[in-house]
Amino acid sequence: MGIDSVRTIGVVGAGQMGGGIAQAAVMADFSVVLHDSEKRALVAALEAIDKGLQRLVEKGGMAQADKGTAIRQVRTTTELKDLAACDFVVEAVSERLPLKMQIFEALDAGCRPEVVLATNTSSLSITRIAAATRRPERVVGMHFMNPVPVMKLIEVVPGQATSRATTDDTVALALRMGKTPVLSQDLPGFISNRVLMPMINEAIFALYEGLGTRDDIDTVMTLGMRHPMGPLALADFIGLDTCLSILEILQEGFGDPKYRPCPLLRRLVDAGHLGRKSGRGFYDYSQGAPR
Repeated sequence: MGIDSVRTIGVVGAGQMGGGIAQAAVMADFSVVLHDSEKRALVAALEAIDKGLQRLVEKGGMAQADKGTAIRQVRTTTELKDLAACDFVVEAVSERLPLKMQIFEALDAGCRPEVVLATNTSSLSITRIAAATRRPERVVGMHFMNPVPVMKLIEVVPGQATSRATTDDTVALALRMGKTPVLSQDLPGFISNRVLMPMINEAIFALYEGLGTRDDIDTVMTLGMRHPMGPLALADFIGLDTCLSILEILQEGFGDPKYRPCPLLRRLVDAGHLGRKSGRGFYDYSQGAPR
């Protein structure tokens, strides 16, 4: 299936990433079928999409009438079978390999053979996910950055069996969504997290060892290196549990101790201090703005 024939994009998972992907798709004039097993997640996603589009209207980037059209292009469902008519599907559930493989097995059974099945994983093996299907040549990694409607980058990651046509179609779709695609090999962490997570982990080690305070470490990176956000604040934004999971995947995948997660990171995750989403991580978000 050529990318010009793609009209409807299926999105599996209505969390922050899935909702963001759905918004980016309708902003590019695609219809979307957004799936989640929880109705409340779908309601929350639609509210977030509405707010995101309204901000765009207020900034002059979209007409109010076009916003209404875009919202109507999103259909929600709790049944995976409703994605059967989609022309391209992006899975964006939590980073658990067994869950993703289960979803891909179901999508493979329900979607037309020519439909590309993409996963938004940030670090898991595309090859292993594709092995759950009978169409590994039509399975690809499509790693969006958070927040999806704002961030321009997409990592396109072919698995061992992914065809050149599938890769080309995915790159073309990313371009139609106004994104900048880059190609990465199917190795743990891809390009983005292979570089980013060791930096975040080293910043946590620096705090753990008393090299500097939290604010000192983040200030060095924002003022000294011109990063828009310090590594500890960024870890909170990503989610400390997500950071820990990716580091574990890197350590297991490469067998290299340089990816060993800092004990402080494990301790915070064990305590349920996961960053912004839990209200507390390296910073305290209980009053809204980080403290």
